[in-house]
Amino acid sequence: MPDPAIKTAVTPQASVTTSDVPLRADYISVRNFNFFYNGVHQVLFDLNLDIPERQVTAFIGPSGCGKSTLLRNINRMNDLIDGIRHEGDIFIDGHSIFDPDIEVISLRKRIGMVFQKSNPFPKSIYENIVYSLRVAGRHRKSELDEVVERSLHAAALWDEVKDRLHQSAFGLSGGQMQRLCIARAIANQPEIILMDEPCSALDPIATGKIEDLIHELKKQFTIVIVTHNMQQAARVSDRTAFFYLGKLIEYNSTEAIFMNPINSQTEAYVSGRFG
Repeated sequence: MPDPAIKTAVTPQASVTTSDVPLRADYISVRNFNFFYNGVHQVLFDLNLDIPERQVTAFIGPSGCGKSTLLRNINRMNDLIDGIRHEGDIFIDGHSIFDPDIEVISLRKRIGMVFQKSNPFPKSIYENIVYSLRVAGRHRKSELDEVVERSLHAAALWDEVKDRLHQSAFGLSGGQMQRLCIARAIANQPEIILMDEPCSALDPIATGKIEDLIHELKKQFTIVIVTHNMQQAARVSDRTAFFYLGKLIEYNSTEAIFMNPINSQTEAYVSGRFG
């Protein structure tokens, strides 16, 4: 039986090229969005923003400003927390992610997630990448081999691990483990990649590799990254949203946010006067 989410899903980005379809400026659209913990504790306030397709959008702001909370709403990960509620809506390619006809697991297959701390499974490099495919009942070796090679190439990791695919993922360096997690996130060919502080635990060399990778991945995926590192936001993102106390203070091209911010709070934050 067809997946109920397919009715509202678009063809995965990996199957089209940039020239096939025009890119949407509002591929992810947040509308009048409020979010509450324990039903009453409001942490996001009337958010409105459009995130463009196949670009990198950075969420910046001090700790506790709501940027990770918003990120985790895009794939409904916050649904796992008791007592949460929201008002307003979030759309992906024009379709509400809260539509009752959308099955949440299928939604999350369309949205890869990379966390602050690399979290490989206690399995081999190969099995880390094919895990989600095996769960979905896909066991044909030729398909799994193709997915592993494609995903590791996309994560700029293939040349470093191709001779030890069946060794433990825990034998990798921190930066390699994070790139493995990126490879795992894109194995199912999602449309969107969410990254929550993906470089905060990495050294400068590993951080540089991840940032180079982000530039390559945006050719195929829509990327939203949460970062406390303003230099990183300036280096990797096309658009930047500045949040403070659960409110969206300013959202513009990254160049405008860092070179000519409109709001005085934004200017104070990006210039390092608070945060």
